[in-house]
Amino acid sequence: MSNLLKPPSQDNSQRFISTPLGELLTQPPAIEPQQRFLNLFQRCANEVPAYQHFLASRQINPQQIDDYQAFQTLPLMAKADYMRAYPLPERCLGGSLRCADRVAVSTGSTGQPTFWPRSADYEAEVAVRFEQVFKDSFQADQRSTLAVVCFALGNWVGGLFTTSCCWQLARKGYPLLVATPGNNKAEIFRVLRELAPHFEQTVLLGYPPFVKDVIDAGAAEGLDWAQFKPKLVFAGEVFSEEWRSLLGQRTGSEAVCFDSASLYGTADGGVLGNETPFSIAIRRWLAQRPDAARQLFGESRLPTLVQYDPSSRFFETHDGTLVVSAENSVPLLRYHIADKGGVVSFKEMWDFLRQRGVQSVADLGLPADFQPRNLPFVYVFGRADFTVSYYGANIYPENVTVGLEQPGIVVWVTGKFVLQTQETLDGDKYLHIAVELLPGIIADTSVANKIAESIRDQLLRLNSEFANYTPVERQLPKISLYRFADAEYFPAGVKHRYTRR
Repeated sequence: MSNLLKPPSQDNSQRFISTPLGELLTQPPAIEPQQRFLNLFQRCANEVPAYQHFLASRQINPQQIDDYQAFQTLPLMAKADYMRAYPLPERCLGGSLRCADRVAVSTGSTGQPTFWPRSADYEAEVAVRFEQVFKDSFQADQRSTLAVVCFALGNWVGGLFTTSCCWQLARKGYPLLVATPGNNKAEIFRVLRELAPHFEQTVLLGYPPFVKDVIDAGAAEGLDWAQFKPKLVFAGEVFSEEWRSLLGQRTGSEAVCFDSASLYGTADGGVLGNETPFSIAIRRWLAQRPDAARQLFGESRLPTLVQYDPSSRFFETHDGTLVVSAENSVPLLRYHIADKGGVVSFKEMWDFLRQRGVQSVADLGLPADFQPRNLPFVYVFGRADFTVSYYGANIYPENVTVGLEQPGIVVWVTGKFVLQTQETLDGDKYLHIAVELLPGIIADTSVANKIAESIRDQLLRLNSEFANYTPVERQLPKISLYRFADAEYFPAGVKHRYTRR
C-alpha cells in the first residue's frame, strides 16, 4: 500500500488557487526555464531508477551535465527506448507510484496502451492553460459559465483530465458549473436543455469532429445555439480556419478569435500549449496568405499554432520534430513526442508580421486595446505519416479539408473523408477521396463533381507541390460519396483516420 500514498506536497495546487492568472504568467520565474529543467535533470539522475539506467547505458556521467549546452547533448527519450523499456514505477520519481493519485491511458498507432500516472499537484500547471482560455478568451471569471465535457470519459486522458482542470477553475472562484455527459449526444442535449438557460454562456469541450456533430445534430433537433452564447474548446486534431468560421456561423459567434480555442496536449505531457486570441488572429491572417504561411512554417498546410509557458513545458526541436521537457509523476526530459512542428519566439513572430505590414493587433482584426501575452509559440502539424504521396507531391488532409468547407459544399458533407491514391486497370495513378455525407443527404454525380472541383481548386491554391508536380489531367480527384456513419469508411465510435494506404 505504500506505493499508493498521496503526493507529499500540494505546492503547485495551492499556488494555482491563490495566484491570479496575470501573476502566474508575468511573475519573473524564480529560476530561468533552462536552469529549471537542468535542475530537473539532476533530480531525475538521482531519483529515477529508469533514467539512471538510461544514462548509464549510454555512458553519460550526470555530473558533466552542468549547463544548458550540455543539457542539449542528452539523448532523446522516446516511447520505444524508454517508456516501454522500463517498468512503470521505475520511471517515476523515487522509483515508486506513491507520488501519483490518478492515471490516464493512451493508445498509440501500435494499439498498445500506455499508462501515465499523474497527480493533482502536477495537474495544476496544466490547469493554467485552461484558465488562459476561460479567462482571456471567454471572460469566464466575469460570466456564469456551464462547461460541458464532450470528450469520452473513463481512463482515456481527454475526459477526466479536462474535467479535473475545470473543477480546479471552479475551486479558484470562477462561476463555473461542470457537466460531464461525455460523448453521448443524447445526454449532451439533455444537459443543454436543462442547464444552459441558467448561465450566461456555455462551453463545449471535445474532439473537433465530434463537437461539429453535436452542433449539427443539435440544430436538427431544434436547439437554438445562439441563445446559449456557446464557446468551443478543442483538442486532438488540426483543423482549418474555414472550419472554425463555419462553426462560428452555426453557433452565432460574433467574435471568432475569442469564441473558440484549441489545446495542444498529449497523454504523456498534459496540455502543452493553448490557442489564444492572438495566435488565432495570426493563423487566420496566414490562412489568407499561403505564401507567408509557407515561409513561416516551411509547408503548404497550416499547423495548429499555440502559445506556451516555457517554465512549465520546455520545447526544443530535432530534425523538424518537437521535443519537450516537463515535470510530471513520470518526468519527461528531452522527450521526443514525434510531432512535426517548430518553435517561434514572441519577438520573432512580431518581426515576421511587421515585415509583412502588420503593425498592430488591429491589423489582425483584434480590438486595438487587446494586449497579447508575451509567450512563445509552438506550431504542430501532427504525425508526418498522415500524408499521401501523389506524383511526388505530399497531399495533406488539411488541404483537402478546406475544399470541403467551401460555401455550397458544406450543406452536403460532414467534413470527414478518407484520402488515398489508387490505380486504374492501365496502371495510372489517381487521387481517390471517400467523402461522408450529412445524415439524410442523398447525392448524385453532379454533387461529387462539384466536390472534386472544390478540392482541386483548394489544392492548387494551397499546395505548391500539387500545382507544380501533378499533370493537369490528373489534378481532379475521384470522389466517392458514402452515407453517414458508413461502416467501411466512417464507422461510428472510433477515432477517424483521414488517410489510407
